[in-house]
Amino acid sequence: MLRLDGVSAGYGPVAVLRDVSLHVMPGEVACLMGRNGAGKSTLLRTIMGQTDRTAGTITLDGTPLHDLPAHQVPRHGIGYVPQGRRLFGEMTVAENLSVGLMTRGQGRTALDRVLSLFPRLAERMGQQARTLSGGEQQMLAIGRALCLDPRVLMLDEPTEGLQPSMIALIRDVIEALRTARVAILLVEQRVDAALNLADRILFLTQGRLAESHTAATLTRDAPAFRAHVGV
Repeated sequence: MLRLDGVSAGYGPVAVLRDVSLHVMPGEVACLMGRNGAGKSTLLRTIMGQTDRTAGTITLDGTPLHDLPAHQVPRHGIGYVPQGRRLFGEMTVAENLSVGLMTRGQGRTALDRVLSLFPRLAERMGQQARTLSGGEQQMLAIGRALCLDPRVLMLDEPTEGLQPSMIALIRDVIEALRTARVAILLVEQRVDAALNLADRILFLTQGRLAESHTAATLTRDAPAFRAHVGV
């Protein structure tokens, strides 16, 4: 289980997260929602050790992560797909995937698992990442994270700017990971996507966890969406 207790974080003197506590269980999809600037991406970056934490603890199955340098966090089994993908554009698909494989010493079995989820990547192994379509780049970004064989996968707006067929593919991949008992924490601004993907929806407002609801109890016109997302 990924667990945050009383986490505060920010950038220098600017506080962004304030006393955030949450958890994500194996096989669960938890979705963070909130307006721009609410602290959603900062929360993911804080878990990854990329943002200064000023209070609180972050643990994975009881193992503390909050004092680790950023490069050591993925070695504990946390995969992260940031907004904008952050691929190595001049490197090939195969080389980008190899970065993920090396992080936790994974081999051919992990790679084959990723290519079975994203067969199109198998057809593009020698192609530079920057030459892929937007949807293919998102496949590669998720695939690279999955090459860690993660226990937790964090996705920052994975459906942004994608066509419906690509969104459906990502939904299928998330369902497969749920079945495999991977804990998934995602940031999503599209209400329909959140309701289709998530088991729980967590609403952030001004860096605080304002509400948490089981997705099955919400509809598109629920008051929580109007209050915290603006739709």
